[in-house]
Amino acid sequence: MGKKKGNQSGSHLQKKDVYQRLNYLYQAAHFAISMQPVNKELSKYYTRTMKTLAQKNVVRLHPHVKRTICKHCDLLLIPGVTCTYRNKGKPKQTVVTCQGCGTFRRYLLNIDNKLWHDKPENIANVVMCNKS
Repeated sequence: MGKKKGNQSGSHLQKKDVYQRLNYLYQAAHFAISMQPVNKELSKYYTRTMKTLAQKNVVRLHPHVKRTICKHCDLLLIPGVTCTYRNKGKPKQTVVTCQGCGTFRRYLLNIDNKLWHDKPENIANVVMCNKS
């Protein structure tokens, strides 16, 4: 006989409190930069805290969240406020330029292209066993 696991009802998520804190920090960073664009340092602080919290708890950030954070200066990338989006190049691509540090990232503009995380065949099925 092993230990009984706590919370057997419904869907359980490991490190739920960490995900809630990451969500809160992301929303706080977005709120700080959208209310007053002068609050760039506060937004950077929230996103740095969010990234270090995810690293320490070995939790992966969603790819869509990672795309909205500058890799160089940790500024939250909001179109028209803290970054610029441009479509250019022979293979169509989107260039996102951070206005805080000037770094840029390129993403292919292929309509059929999907992130690995978004493909349905890559999502594991969770099977719950009910003990009667």
